[in-house]
Amino acid sequence: MKHVSILVPQGPCILSSVIGAFKVFTTVNMTLKNQGKKPLFKIQLVGLTHETALYDGLFIVRPETLLQDVPKTDLIIIPAIQGDMPTSLKMNGAYIPWITEQYKQGAEVASLCTGAFILASTGLLKGRKCSTHWVAADAFRQAFPDVKLQPEKIMTDEMGMYSSGGAYSFLNLMIYLVEKFCGREMAVYCSKLLEIEIERKSQSPFAIFVGQKEHEDEPIKNAQLFMENNVGNKVSVDQLSEMFAISRRNFERRFKKATSNTPVEYLQRVKIEAAKKSLESSRENINEVMYAVGYSDSKAFRTMFKKITGLSPVSYRNKYNREMAVS
Repeated sequence: MKHVSILVPQGPCILSSVIGAFKVFTTVNMTLKNQGKKPLFKIQLVGLTHETALYDGLFIVRPETLLQDVPKTDLIIIPAIQGDMPTSLKMNGAYIPWITEQYKQGAEVASLCTGAFILASTGLLKGRKCSTHWVAADAFRQAFPDVKLQPEKIMTDEMGMYSSGGAYSFLNLMIYLVEKFCGREMAVYCSKLLEIEIERKSQSPFAIFVGQKEHEDEPIKNAQLFMENNVGNKVSVDQLSEMFAISRRNFERRFKKATSNTPVEYLQRVKIEAAKKSLESSRENINEVMYAVGYSDSKAFRTMFKKITGLSPVSYRNKYNREMAVS
């Protein structure tokens, strides 16, 4: 029997990621029991205290065991945390050496959404792949520059460590783990019973690009605003560096340091974000949207749109435009 330890973080955390992980594994056990078979998982909620209050005390979670009482486990689930990340990490610091030791003893570890911040704090992800919620990607990169963040991914799997993208995408990772430990048939059954779309690969269609502006480089911040306010115009790196009296090489270096994007990448993302909003709300055809955001080459526009969103412009409109959805 595989011992599963679902951690109950201290401070603000996403309760659904605790309950959801518990629900998927108990569903497997229930299904096996109904088939006259033995359960596969021993599932425990593991906490630092006997009681954790969430959402201003509206919900109380009572872990059945405390961290110090779990000398050995097989799979650790790290639910999503929220709020001020440095504070949350400090509150949950006791988990970090325990996770590290368990991994060295052969346990596997899965972080859900922003639970990746706890997993990365162990140092185990250094040089390895990881995903997290797209909204937390910039903060994660700044905190853990030695981790190969892949925020477009719904999940990652490397060296016995797993991670999921944002919010409820953790359910896709849970189904993936069910398939890994119990086989394809059980994974398909659970996905149908719990109505979880199986094998969803990307969270890119859900991402909203807002641009990293939590930095102190004012000329770069002004350059970002200029790009966003001139989305339909041709804007070059030379033009921007000249406008803010910074050499091109220095401008590109400062821009990448401040925003985690090159100027060209940033401009492309700004244009595609504007195109997404238009496709969601307007009746303009694809070419009209393309011209409005400064593209003249339809192939280049479609290629870049799919690279950033994971969908073609037509598929994106069909998915998110209200009139198309109603029809």
